[in-house]
Formats: sequence, structure tokens, C-alpha cells
Amino acid sequence: MLQIGDKLPAFNLMGYDNKLHSHFEYADKYALVVIFTCDSSEISQSYSKRIINLFERYEEDNLGIVGINSNNSVKSPEDSLEHMTKAAYKFGLDKLHFLYLKDETQEMAKQFGAQVNPEVFLFNSKRELVYKGAIDDAWENENMVTQAYLEDAIEEALDGIEPDFPEIQAIGTPIIWK
Repeated sequence: MLQIGDKLPAFNLMGYDNKLHSHFEYADKYALVVIFTCDSSEISQSYSKRIINLFERYEEDNLGIVGINSNNSVKSPEDSLEHMTKAAYKFGLDKLHFLYLKDETQEMAKQFGAQVNPEVFLFNSKRELVYKGAIDDAWENENMVTQAYLEDAIEEALDGIEPDFPEIQAIGTPIIWK
């Protein structure tokens, strides 16, 4: 389980585009958000557009965002690579250069210590974990958000400072383990 200050674990995972992708693809990013998410969770789905908006807002600031689906696709067929591909094209991820990867072995979720979908991990330019947990305080309705935890942490990370609140408990649907 990652703690604040820990380094980004290396990964090499299959993407919705049927290509292997590694952590090296983000070497030039000033900050990197890793989001454990899925297609079967109502909570994860409620954040899809918000995450894409964050990506678009901070792409010029050289922020990278990668989604990782660690759910067992045998128990949850909606989380298969085939369904992930459909979801990726539905949201236009191919046009955004936004990666959505499958953690078939669940090893990445275990290394990160992810427990729910969605759960975020923000790394600074040195690839040290500076924030983990919730995206905001209102998954049900974007218009009701009063605390944009992830966005605040991104702003601070891009400015080269430590986030004021490095850990906020993630609210989500439990990862479906093998």
C-alpha cells in the first residue's frame, strides 16, 4: 500500500487500444494522476465526464491522467477489456490521448493499495505520491461539489508545493477481487 512520499510503481498494462502501455509514457509530465476506476460502478461512471474535463483543463499544464480497471472481469463482465474499449470510444478517449488500462492480475491495485472505484493517486514531477483518495465531496451531483479535493491537489502539485490535504478517504464501490 502506497504512502504519501512513495514512488510511482512501474507498470506495463494492456490498454483499451489493445497495446501495452507503461509508466515511461508519462516521464515528461509535471504531474500524474492514476485513477482506479471501472465501468460497472455507478460512482465511477458519475465521475467519467469530470475526469475528462480535468484532463482537458490541465493538459496544457502537462498533467497526465491514466485510468486503471482492476475489477475481476469474470465476476463483472462489464469490466472486460472489450467493454472498456467501448466505453473509451464512447467518451472519446482516443482523441484525448487518455489511457484506460486493464490490470488483469490485480497486481497494480494491490501495489497501490486501491480499495474502491474510483480512487485516485496523484504523483508530482519526481513521481512521489502527494495525494490519494477522493475526487471531490459529491459523487451524486457535480453541481453540489463544495470540496474539489483532486483538483486542489493538482493545482498544488503543478505549482510544486505539497497539497494541504494529502489524504481524503475515497468513496466508491469496492474493487471486485478474484
